[in-house]
Amino acid sequence: MEFASYLAGEPWSDHPACTHPLLAGVARDVNDCTTDAGRSRLAPMIPSVIGLVPEDPHVVPMVTAICIQHALPVVSQERQYILAVALLVGERHLAALDGRPLDSLRPEAQEALDGVPAATKWARTFTARPHRGTPDFERRTAPRAVSCAVEGISQACVSNPDERLYELLRATIAESERWMPAPVAPVSQRETVEAK
Repeated sequence: MEFASYLAGEPWSDHPACTHPLLAGVARDVNDCTTDAGRSRLAPMIPSVIGLVPEDPHVVPMVTAICIQHALPVVSQERQYILAVALLVGERHLAALDGRPLDSLRPEAQEALDGVPAATKWARTFTARPHRGTPDFERRTAPRAVSCAVEGISQACVSNPDERLYELLRATIAESERWMPAPVAPVSQRETVEAK
């Protein structure tokens, strides 16, 4: 992310203003957890995060969900419990944004949770309990869940953690791009199109 800040003409920082904070966190975590051999594949992705600052409230729960969905099948059971809770909480945020019942799940989330039934059962019980206060999903839960997911993949007993982390980062960049506002054509171009 430091190089992204440099390319964007910002002060040298691993928290550049030119990238959505959660996506920047994903990129930092993936970079830190990728082996030296796999890290060279990440460099060509740097330009794609510059200017990627969608403001839509769907971005945080969706990027978080993608990280969790990539991680759940391979991380340790302890991490599965943590991530299942974060996924359920994020799904509630998405349901509220979309005007759906709060206990409804997107098919992708349901499929991910179905793959870890013990963790899902525990997470449903945990999230059904009354808790003090309202957790700050955007500033606390989401970044912690992302880090847990990325670290979990890097430590999982799989043969290709670098490839999995690369795909996770690619998917979160694509999801962030999806929530960017459509570019508006300059007035002169709109007038030309309308004149035809």
